[in-house]
Amino acid sequence: MTHGFSIRTQGPGLYEFTPDVVRWLDTTGAADGLLTLFVRHTSCSLLIQENADPEVQTDLQNFFHRLVPPTTDPSMSYLTHTYEGPDDMPAHIKSALLPVSLSIPVQAGRLVLGTWQGIYLFEHRNAPHTRQVAAHLGP
Repeated sequence: MTHGFSIRTQGPGLYEFTPDVVRWLDTTGAADGLLTLFVRHTSCSLLIQENADPEVQTDLQNFFHRLVPPTTDPSMSYLTHTYEGPDDMPAHIKSALLPVSLSIPVQAGRLVLGTWQGIYLFEHRNAPHTRQVAAHLGP
């Protein structure tokens, strides 16, 4: 069983789409299986992360911005792929460091996530985007 999710972003940050996944699972009638999510872009990532305290998302965003700053930062002067903007190559680096796919067990039609876990798209670019996430629910 396959599906696609469109996630609109407004710049860097974590965008939770757990409720969208739950709604889709509710329509499938599926019982048990393994859900695979895959983001179809090279400048964003997927994460399972805490969804209770928004400071976690802020801290993650700040950490990765500090780890991989824009190409306008003197420490990034070695980069050559710069024609798509100062955030582009750093976004590719971040997506190379972070997962672009997730596997989540499904039992009795429900995601097997921890109490404070949510599914996020981690946008690494400054401009708004509509990101596509492919979903496959298998046995």
